[in-house]
Amino acid sequence: MTSTTYQQMIFVNLPVNDLDASKKFFTELGYSINPQFSDENGACVVISDTIVAMLLTKPFYATFTDKEIADATRTSEVLICLSAESREAVDELVDKAVAAGGTASEKVQDLGFMYGRSFDDLDGHTWEVAWMSPEAVQG
Repeated sequence: MTSTTYQQMIFVNLPVNDLDASKKFFTELGYSINPQFSDENGACVVISDTIVAMLLTKPFYATFTDKEIADATRTSEVLICLSAESREAVDELVDKAVAAGGTASEKVQDLGFMYGRSFDDLDGHTWEVAWMSPEAVQG
C-alpha cells in the first residue's frame, strides 16, 4: 500500500432476477441506491463507505464472465458476511431481511464472544451478519 489513509473498498457483484424487487428489498434493509451508478441493467447498493453491492440483471452480469451463472437458490457461490455493532443489530438486520421477503438461512451461532445469523436475499445469495466482542478482537 502506498498510503495509510486509503480505505480499500469492496464491490460485490450479484446477479438478480428482478432488479426492481431487489432494489426494494435492500432499501427496506436501510441501505441506499446510488443513482449515479444505477440504470436498467444494475443498481449500486451502498452498504457502507467501503462496501457496495452491485445488483446486476443476469444478462448484464453475463457480459462480465464466460462462466455459467450460479443459481444461488440451489448452489452456494459465496457467503457474504457483514459486521454488526451489537447482538441486537444482528437480529435487527436479519429480521428486516425476513420481513422484506428474504429467508433466514441458518440457525443462530452464539459462541459467547461472537454472535451471528444469516439470511438469503430474494435471489438466494447468503448474507451472514456477525457481531464479535471488542475484547475478543483485541486479544
